[in-house]
Amino acid sequence: MDFALNLERAEHNLVAALARQERWAQQKLYEEHYGKMMGICLRYAGSRDEALDLLHEGFIKVFQNIGRYRPGTSLPAWIRTIIVNTCIDYYRKTIRRRTDDLNDAHYLSDGAPDVLSNLTEQEILAAVQELSPAYRAVFNLYVVEGYSHKEIGDALQITESTSRSNLVKARLKLQEYFAARRMEFEKGEE
Repeated sequence: MDFALNLERAEHNLVAALARQERWAQQKLYEEHYGKMMGICLRYAGSRDEALDLLHEGFIKVFQNIGRYRPGTSLPAWIRTIIVNTCIDYYRKTIRRRTDDLNDAHYLSDGAPDVLSNLTEQEILAAVQELSPAYRAVFNLYVVEGYSHKEIGDALQITESTSRSNLVKARLKLQEYFAARRMEFEKGEE
């Protein structure tokens, strides 16, 4: 019980120091959450540099809005929400919206064994980064973050059918990417 109280007190002290804009507290929070938050940014960004920019912009928002954090809620979840919203905002600002009709989308499945099970995290991330920004955003929000198509549509200011279409097309692009990689691998084994 004392351990839980100490953790709660430590978080309270950290949040108070963040509210006073103390650099040591900002550095501690950044270092504690860098890995997970950078992982989120990498999924949305087209490159590592872009992801780092998103991460820094997100942490600036965290530091500027720390007064809105409610003690007793999950600080990591609060930070994650800000980072994801920063990625969504970036998408809205920089991507020219394109609407794709759901009727043009086709879902294909070749019944092949699960290619992903043999891939590293870096290979999967590289494939996701190859997607267009619109496909990448919808794929991440739906598959990774668990948003509904309605929520994605609201967040990205697109229709639900465009969200569904972009998800189908993202999955197709990933299948094509991995099929090409599999063929390269098989050629290399000969």
